[in-house]
Amino acid sequence: MDWFAFQAGATAFVIAFAAAGLFTIAFKVIYQQITPYKERDLIRAGNPAAAIALGGALIGYVLPLASALSHTVSLLEFAAWALLAGVIQIVAFIVVSRLAFRNIAERIVAGEIAAAIYLASISICVGLLNAACMTT
Repeated sequence: MDWFAFQAGATAFVIAFAAAGLFTIAFKVIYQQITPYKERDLIRAGNPAAAIALGGALIGYVLPLASALSHTVSLLEFAAWALLAGVIQIVAFIVVSRLAFRNIAERIVAGEIAAAIYLASISICVGLLNAACMTT
């Protein structure tokens, strides 16, 4: 085993993993700020619809992050793709909640699983397409 090569690889892994984790946390905080309901409070109160919708948004965001990690060569390039992925995911929520399904927020607050699955599915689909478009 080449110890120096392992150390270099492990260092790059830790930096990439930490950056991806920080971007994910930042996305979660920003996403929760733009939604008209309080996911944290709803989830703590046992609302599964809020958990499903937020989980779908997080998966939809992390999918392109994983792709960006595979296709970028610098932390700055990764950061640019991470930012773009977040913007796209937020725009998807705005389009769904304001144009396609205007009462989705009220339905999630009411705990309606069907609305949450729909929103989560849209988020994951957008994330998959976003990830697929991130190629060199």
